[in-house]
Amino acid sequence: MLEAGDRYVINVHTPDEGSIAGTDLAIAFDQLEAREAELPAERSTKLAIYCMSGNMSATAAETLAAMGYTDIVDLQGGMAAWQATGRDLLPAA
Repeated sequence: MLEAGDRYVINVHTPDEGSIAGTDLAIAFDQLEAREAELPAERSTKLAIYCMSGNMSATAAETLAAMGYTDIVDLQGGMAAWQATGRDLLPAA
């Protein structure tokens, strides 16, 4: 789904430990509400979120839903699972 490019992809991991190619935005999971202006204005935007293991992105999914976003997909297992399938991460900024 991330590779298909039909979702707005957000890395919610903190600290920066890299990202998946094609990521649109990096916002720490605990900064979503404070940085709301950087998120898509349309609440029906298809979102895909991830972190390193899935813990932070699970919290982020709850926050985004509470903010009114209606189509959120969480990459189960996060970047660790992504790498376990042989895919690369981009280096930290």
